[in-house]
Amino acid sequence: MTAPLRIAEIFGPTIQGEGALIGVPTVFVRTGGCDYRCIWCDSMHAVDSAYRHDWVPMETGAVMAEIERLAPHPLTVSLSGGNPAIQDFGPLIALGKTKGYRFGLETQGSVARDWFSGLDLLTLSPKPPSSEMETDWALLAECIDSAGPCRTVLKIVIFDEVDYRYAREVARRHPALDVFLQPGNHTPPPPEDDTALVDHDGINDRMLWLIDRALGDHWYDATILPQLHVALWGNKRGV
Repeated sequence: MTAPLRIAEIFGPTIQGEGALIGVPTVFVRTGGCDYRCIWCDSMHAVDSAYRHDWVPMETGAVMAEIERLAPHPLTVSLSGGNPAIQDFGPLIALGKTKGYRFGLETQGSVARDWFSGLDLLTLSPKPPSSEMETDWALLAECIDSAGPCRTVLKIVIFDEVDYRYAREVARRHPALDVFLQPGNHTPPPPEDDTALVDHDGINDRMLWLIDRALGDHWYDATILPQLHVALWGNKRGV
C-alpha cells in the first residue's frame, strides 16, 4: 500500500510562473520534504522539517479530489516542493490522467523514479554553485533516462558568472534537452512570512545581465525567462 503523501499546500488555479509552461493555467501540489538545503530557497516552508506541523498527510484519492474541487475542468497539475521526487506520485499521475489532467514535475535531479515516464513534462532544475549544493551528474543522467518518452527540459537558476558557467556545462552534457535560464531571486521569503518585500530592481538587473551574457556568448538556443509570479505577486504564496 502506498504511503500517504506529505502535502505542504495545494492551490490554484493560477498560472505557471516559470520554465517551459510559463503562463499556462495550473493547479499546484506542493509537497513537504527535500533532500537539499539551497541557501536561497524560496519555499523553505515546504523543505525544512521544522515546519512539518504545516504538512498534511493525504491519500492519493484525497489529493485528486482537492485538485478536482479547485479545477473541475482538466488542466495542468504541477508537482513541486521541496523535492516531489522523494515521494511516490505514480498513483496520482495515473489517476489524474484517467480524468484528463496533465502533470508536470520539477526536481533538482537527485532522485530518479520510474514513474517520471508518466509525466507530460519533467523539469530538471540542477542547482548551481550559488546554492551551495553539489550536483551528482550520474543521478541527473539517470533522471533523464527514467523519463523515457516524457518531454524533459532543463531549468537553471542563475545568480552570477559562476552559475552561468555551470549552466553552460549542464547544457553541454545534455545537448538534446531544451534549456531555460532564470535570474535568481536574492530576496526569498522567510518560511513564516510571505509578505517579505522583493527587490524587483535587483532581479531585473540580473535578468538584463543574463540576457546580455547569453547573447554575447552566442548561446542562442537557451530560453531566458523571469519568474512571472514574482513579478506579479512578489513573495506571496498560493498564487
